[in-house]
Amino acid sequence: MPFTTDSARNIFPNTLSADAVPALTARFNQLSAEDQLAWIWFAYLEMGKSITVAAPGAANMQFAEPTLNQIKEMSFQEQSQVMCDLANHADTPICRTYATWTANIKLGFWYRLGEWMEQGIVAPIPEGYKLSANASAVLATLQGLDSGQQITVLRNTVVDMGFDTSKMGNFSKISEPVVPPTEISKRTKVTIEGVSNPTILSYMNLLNANDFDELIKLFAPDGALQPPFKRPIVGKDAVLKFFKEECYNLKLVPERGVSEPAEEGYSQIKVTGKVQTPWFGAGVGMNMSWRFLLNSENKIFFVAIDLLASPKELLNLAR
Repeated sequence: MPFTTDSARNIFPNTLSADAVPALTARFNQLSAEDQLAWIWFAYLEMGKSITVAAPGAANMQFAEPTLNQIKEMSFQEQSQVMCDLANHADTPICRTYATWTANIKLGFWYRLGEWMEQGIVAPIPEGYKLSANASAVLATLQGLDSGQQITVLRNTVVDMGFDTSKMGNFSKISEPVVPPTEISKRTKVTIEGVSNPTILSYMNLLNANDFDELIKLFAPDGALQPPFKRPIVGKDAVLKFFKEECYNLKLVPERGVSEPAEEGYSQIKVTGKVQTPWFGAGVGMNMSWRFLLNSENKIFFVAIDLLASPKELLNLAR
């Protein structure tokens, strides 16, 4: 076999991913709990000037509502302690519950807390509070990123809060309610300049339709998917689980691509475009690339999803 998962990761090696995102996330994680919480608050306020955050739907928040209502009934001091516990990864019932939520539920949780802080229902940031020099520097760096990178950093800052799931033994991740696939008659079809491969087009169309059971059929049995800044997820069962936990209601807007033959009947295809998430306005897209390696049966052996370093990378299709 000409490729392994590790060797497949090297296709189109000139793709420039947004290294600023993991670097900034790492700097955020080094802040004190108090600075992390204040930073999230200021980041929400700052991003709200240029990026519209969509209010979470009731269905998406049903799993967080009991915890939110519990916090709502606490004193300001107790509320502040809960938020510090989340940032400190404390072993508390709320931190354990939080750890089981998917990223979208966590984003909704902090969105609701932010609303309540503005309304005076939840302990606000003290009037006149100033970020530390380190936190201010991290916020300034965030302001210099493009909008897609900003929302990725914000997502990263809340995803890893709560109790360490590796210490929880067997646990079940709580996902948003299952969204049925879009009806066939209501589905739209993408076009990609330079790419007509039916597997690639179907990947985009099925993901846009939340039709993950059909989408996974495009993968080889040992196929793998590498999300941005993460190790590859290997095997159809694991990839399907990722789709169902992380990919509901995404809108992929591929723009252009290039195809190249590879060894022993394999082919490699790179596509660039944007991804819009349900959490932010339709005008905000993350600049992405998809690097596909298809086997001789035109099944996906590997696909890497990269958050690009800059908008100009959308035009960079070179190997």
